[in-house]
Amino acid sequence: MDPAKIDEWLPIEQQRKYVALLKGRVNITRARAEYFLKLWVYLFLKQQEDQGKSLKPPLNKLFLPEGFITCTHKEAHELFYNNQDRGSERAAGMMLDKLAALGLIEKEFDGNTTCIRICSPLLDINELDTTTKLAQLIPDDFNPRTDAIPVISFLAPYYNWMNKKPIAEPHRLVRVLREWSEKYPQGMRVLRCSKSHNPVGFYALYPVARESEKNFFLPPRKSLYLSTTSEQDPMVMAKSGDKSCTCVHLRSWYIDSPYRKKDYFCQLLEDAKYTLRKMQADFSNLCDIYTLPLHPADEPLASAMGFQKISQDSQISICWMYLPLDNYLALDIYKAASILKFE
Repeated sequence: MDPAKIDEWLPIEQQRKYVALLKGRVNITRARAEYFLKLWVYLFLKQQEDQGKSLKPPLNKLFLPEGFITCTHKEAHELFYNNQDRGSERAAGMMLDKLAALGLIEKEFDGNTTCIRICSPLLDINELDTTTKLAQLIPDDFNPRTDAIPVISFLAPYYNWMNKKPIAEPHRLVRVLREWSEKYPQGMRVLRCSKSHNPVGFYALYPVARESEKNFFLPPRKSLYLSTTSEQDPMVMAKSGDKSCTCVHLRSWYIDSPYRKKDYFCQLLEDAKYTLRKMQADFSNLCDIYTLPLHPADEPLASAMGFQKISQDSQISICWMYLPLDNYLALDIYKAASILKFE
């Protein structure tokens, strides 16, 4: 398989369609999307060639290569920077590191060369096209057995966006979500594609034990967990029926690209009302909602829903935001979201 001939296998117009779908994920630029797409196609074709299978260009859709496949920095250089003056084998290696940090690939060194596995997006990218706005999404319970890995495929880049290296490791995040689900599954929900049944949106409402309430009034960085390597969760979860529990922490909230549209945001926000009302049956004195937006783009949405900043961190640009539970339950979600601009 000649890396320089990749455009013959996936025509430029088709590449542009896939690149547009990949853009919008946290920290995925057009260039990174283009490199990732070329790598995906190249590894698939290389695997087919190694297995003695004969294919003719062009591919009519993307096929996910299976497992780890060897790919040297020299191959990556020819693939990424073919017919370009810029770039080097070292630069290609650094780009592979960036793609790994974004959760798009996994890398292994087998003692001789680098091996790469395409691990994201776990969504079937062939289902995603410019008519995604017509896709039917269904709110559903989070299933820790089948949903944890697909959810982390789009959450991990979000939790890594402000880190210089991939601190939030996908395998650890999968374990954390499953642990939370074991303790209180009622607070974890997804938006699921009706066709593929894949989760494309996720949130976790975490009931907070009384001894952890002080965290909401301390520097926000002290409560970071999913975006760190710490094994000690700063937040203790309240047990169902705990009358001293008054706080719920919106610990995670994200919709994958290209589903980041007004209707889907509102659908997930409305579903959160449903979940909170159910949680009131388990925690009769629940009255406060706190959240900790990690990305600047999240703050306008939180503000539109009525959240107010209560504690700014002096060292990093994050802050606690607060909203009375009763205010949220009474909110007209679609009216509140009308002031926002969605991609």
